[in-house]
Amino acid sequence: MHAYDEDIQLRQNGAGRFQAAVSDRWSINETPDGGYLMALLAGAALETSPKNGLSILTANFIARSQPGPAEIVAEPMGASRRFDRWQVSLFQEGAEKIRSMVTLSDATADPTDARYEKTAPALVPPGDCVQFGQMPGYTLFDNMDVLLDPDCAGWTTGKLGDRSELRGWIKFKDDRTFDASALLLVADAFPPPVFVTQGMVAWVPTLEMSVNIRNRPQTRWLKCVFRTRFLNGGMVEEDGEIWDEAGELAAISRQVAQYRKT
Repeated sequence: MHAYDEDIQLRQNGAGRFQAAVSDRWSINETPDGGYLMALLAGAALETSPKNGLSILTANFIARSQPGPAEIVAEPMGASRRFDRWQVSLFQEGAEKIRSMVTLSDATADPTDARYEKTAPALVPPGDCVQFGQMPGYTLFDNMDVLLDPDCAGWTTGKLGDRSELRGWIKFKDDRTFDASALLLVADAFPPPVFVTQGMVAWVPTLEMSVNIRNRPQTRWLKCVFRTRFLNGGMVEEDGEIWDEAGELAAISRQVAQYRKT
């Protein structure tokens, strides 16, 4: 079994209630990655619902989570012919840490309509990119290859850019294939794009994040682009696109984070 599959397993503990062990193998600065935590929430909804496809997950991060035991509670919110909606919360030590809305659908549905008004980002080959994340406490990068296009990686050596945009490649180091659960992790695996123009700052914690799954990727590597256009009021937004090597859109994301330099 791949490491990621081991670390998103749940144990049912009554109707809509699950026990989880939040792993320390997917951490950013010793804090469990938000996308990894969202995968745990998605798993609880999928275990409870008759629908078997993840369409949308929006999470509010109420307080900081930590590696260790967690309880996850899934409650139905409503259903239609195509979609099933759930509220799913993660608790640690009796306190609610994350509350999410999860929209599920039928994974076997295959709509034929498709129109892309944008294409996948243009990237140099992985071998010409800059490896990111080899730092103590950043265990996610022990398990994921995150490669930044050199054109937007100058900030890693102190050379800031003029546009808050990151482009790059990503894959599991153990070559696990990508499914909806893994796309949640990918959507939060890159550094904040505001680093490109502002440099690495002390604190950019996620307040709210939404990931919309579009297709299951069929390639080993994924091509990603993440952008921030507005920094004010102590907050930044981050818009993401995740594509496979064949030019198919796998997921889009929107994240809102606090911004603090010190």
